[in-house]
Amino acid sequence: MKLIKYDNYLETGFEAIKYKPSNWKSLRVKDLISKVGSGVTPKGGSEVYIDSGIPLLRSQNVYNDGLRISDVSFIDEETNLKMKNSQLRPYDLLVNITGASIGRTCIVPPSLKKANINQHIIFLRLKKKKVDFISYYFKSPFIKDYIMMIQAGTSKEALNMGQMVNIPVIIPSFSEQTQIANYLNSKTDAIDKKIALLEKKASNYKELRKSLINETICRGLDKSAQLKDSSIDWIGQIPEHWEVKRLKDYFKLYTGNSISDKSNYEIEGNTYPYIATKDIDINSGEVDYQNGMHIPITNKSFKIAKRYSTLLCLEGGSAGRKIAFTETKVCFVNKLCCIKSLNKSAYDKYLYFLFKTTIFENQFFSILNGLIGGVSLNLLKFFDIILPTVHEQMEIVEFLENKTSKIDQITTNIKSQIETLKEFRKTLINDVVTGKIRVCEVQENELMN
Repeated sequence: MKLIKYDNYLETGFEAIKYKPSNWKSLRVKDLISKVGSGVTPKGGSEVYIDSGIPLLRSQNVYNDGLRISDVSFIDEETNLKMKNSQLRPYDLLVNITGASIGRTCIVPPSLKKANINQHIIFLRLKKKKVDFISYYFKSPFIKDYIMMIQAGTSKEALNMGQMVNIPVIIPSFSEQTQIANYLNSKTDAIDKKIALLEKKASNYKELRKSLINETICRGLDKSAQLKDSSIDWIGQIPEHWEVKRLKDYFKLYTGNSISDKSNYEIEGNTYPYIATKDIDINSGEVDYQNGMHIPITNKSFKIAKRYSTLLCLEGGSAGRKIAFTETKVCFVNKLCCIKSLNKSAYDKYLYFLFKTTIFENQFFSILNGLIGGVSLNLLKFFDIILPTVHEQMEIVEFLENKTSKIDQITTNIKSQIETLKEFRKTLINDVVTGKIRVCEVQENELMN
């Protein structure tokens, strides 16, 4: 197979897509389907869900790479019969029509003999069983952009059935649809395998980074050092001359300030950046200092995190997971806790790395589970920390900064490769299903080889 331009193009008659190959037809979704429908939330809501039965698909189950039904809800046969207009069949095309996942689409697999949907999904039953081409067409960036343009929602995205059935479609002959679908199946499978391998590689480096930090913080750099029992289960053995201390004895801890009207602080000038939880990257710990929020230095009501402080999220889904090290003075939200050394016996960046270890996680998340959503500042103060000499703390930090920066560079490069492949995948689908390029059978090297 290779990709070339079509010989001739004609106007489609649609404003959204101007031209098509001369032998393609200009249709709308309603010309291709035998049935369209959307479901409802069963009367009684989640109270009617059962442990097993007929799968009730919701928007969180529909993804572009297929159905994800590990957390699917179930309804009984009686409820399913009451919802007869949204009963699914294999090869129906599903499209999410509300919320942030609007436009996500997939085919009902032949293995799913019975299922139903709620009101956040539309199903399209095509006149021909072969739906691969239309499925790819709905995955194209063109359709995604078109859906976002026509959606009727005000407070959130929403697509109605009338809009759905009037989506423009340019379509080749059935034999060419099959050829295109087979080509894209082959190419996207190859791309997806490469992405999966790179994601696995990135995951391995992430685990290596975590293991390196954990091992170095818990055992130090001298592998021949004599060990002793710390007398604390989640810490285990530590070098003989190290000590276990309470966090509050060596560090000052305090939370920040909330802002009710953020518009008053979208200013510049002689200010401190204001950091919210969302401004901390959960993986890298990097802080977005340029988020547009600033606190005037003259405003003495806001607490300040000094340069080289650790910021830790104490509440919500990011509790214990979002951890940052400040490079400048900042003000910060009340969900974040600032931790700063009290004296020269403790090195601030060492604590930042310690918060990335199982020593910290075992204490934090055991309490988090009990409190549902947060860990109080008073409990955090009594956390146990390993404290080597300050000289060793500095050596450990220097070692970890050197090693982790190299790992981070590798994972950044891997992520860049993944994003390049994903963009190529989207562009390939878009150009083939909209007729910008033609799939031809020739004997030559494959595009992805």
